[in-house]
Amino acid sequence: MAISIYHNPRCSKSRETLKLLQDKGIEPEIREYLKDVPSADELKAVLKKLGVSARDLLRKKEAEYKEAGLDDESLSDDAVIDSMTRYPKLIERPIVINGDQARIGRPPESVLEILE
Repeated sequence: MAISIYHNPRCSKSRETLKLLQDKGIEPEIREYLKDVPSADELKAVLKKLGVSARDLLRKKEAEYKEAGLDDESLSDDAVIDSMTRYPKLIERPIVINGDQARIGRPPESVLEILE
């Protein structure tokens, strides 16, 4: 199975993670998730691979976080995921996926554990 990355070329951590993969001889399938927004089902699958809740994947410092009312801790995972599909900027990045495993590239080296 091919390795893929949810990538934002304007993000330094995303660029560093992509370069790390390429330096290891890996040319991942690149998904610019701001242009090609993942569906709710795709996000649920990624969350399962990451082993985290939807809230753990949120970028809480984005303006859209407050605008969407995501500071309300009582929101369900489905509501949080719906907000991420409407405001993909809220999705933490980069995410590297290898089969049934995924890691957030913060720091970029954290993705190395799923490459073996």
